[in-house]
Amino acid sequence: MSYTVTQETFDSLSSYWLDPKNPLTWDCLFVLPSWLKVWWSVFNNGSTPYLSAVREKNQIIGIAPLMVQGGEARFIGDPDVCDYQSFIVAPERGKDFFEALINHLRGEGIRRLDLNTVRGDSKILGEFSRVAENLKCEISCDPEDVTFELELPGTWDELLGMLTGKQRHEVRRKLRRLNEAAEVNYRVVAGSKEVMDEMETFLALFGLSRSDKAAFMTDQMTTYFRSLAEAMARENLLKLYFLDLDGAPAAAVMCFDYDATIYLYNNGYDGKYGSLSVGLLSKVLTIRESIRRGKKKYDFLKGTEEYKHRLGGKPVPLYRCRVKLG
Repeated sequence: MSYTVTQETFDSLSSYWLDPKNPLTWDCLFVLPSWLKVWWSVFNNGSTPYLSAVREKNQIIGIAPLMVQGGEARFIGDPDVCDYQSFIVAPERGKDFFEALINHLRGEGIRRLDLNTVRGDSKILGEFSRVAENLKCEISCDPEDVTFELELPGTWDELLGMLTGKQRHEVRRKLRRLNEAAEVNYRVVAGSKEVMDEMETFLALFGLSRSDKAAFMTDQMTTYFRSLAEAMARENLLKLYFLDLDGAPAAAVMCFDYDATIYLYNNGYDGKYGSLSVGLLSKVLTIRESIRRGKKKYDFLKGTEEYKHRLGGKPVPLYRCRVKLG
């Protein structure tokens, strides 16, 4: 079968994503067109965008959201702000797509692929790895990190029943103590204008929570967070959750809402409320709200913080895959 490879733009990717007739499966939040475009606009480091679409006749069977520098290609994005990444492939077309992509990259003089970071259950560790080995590539996939996921039940009481007796008691005790200490208002902010009106509050709480978070939020990173929030809120994919105590913002959580999953991207809180566990409880309440809205999965995203395990999250390993194409 003959395949052609075309170089796309961020705008053309957006048109494919918005087209309900397009067969591609966009099953990774961090390679949605808006996310890629924002990252590129803020962090472009001299690489060349290499948005390669493989076509069979006029039908796209897959897209590789790559950037190239020298003889190496890697995903557009970086592990600091893109928890895991993947290729965009039509159902049942992985083998054809990966073969065509590898052969194309070889023909373009690209000798290495650095795919960081990918899920252990992704098509990259499965079908892509088999195709690469069949094409005589050298591939190594090494453990890099872990993400935690929680399969959400139908009710909050069911969720509490899934926890250990100790953790169930702790959650209930902390929530009761919070409500006894102050007038509690938990609010959800969505919509482009509403989100942008509240982003300064979120960023302030982010910086207040820990010194390392304050250091992380450089001017460049602040630009990224604002731009990402604006782009994703415009597409109804972002929500900000605020926990107010006696009318004052005490904690905030930034989540992405994509398909049936809520993704916990980042959070912050005012340290003066630390004794009331507002950092933890603001996240617990996003889980309760996700259940109320009928979501099926809660992704805590990358990192091994103990609270993720205590709240019922199950680990999914993340890998860095390096491929020598020839």
